Amino acid sequence: MSDLLDEYPMLIFGLEALLALFLLIFIVMWTASGRKKRAPRDSQD
Repeated sequence: MSDLLDEYPMLIFGLEALLALFLLIFIVMWTASGRKKRAPRDSQD
């Protein structure tokens, strides 16, 4: 594994960027789904 990182030092930054993108999409989808569930209750009140 260290040989791979020595050969391609930017690989770890690419992996970190992919992880950050996945987390961003997950958080946005999670919060957006919560709003959809709460919207009908709020409009009925």
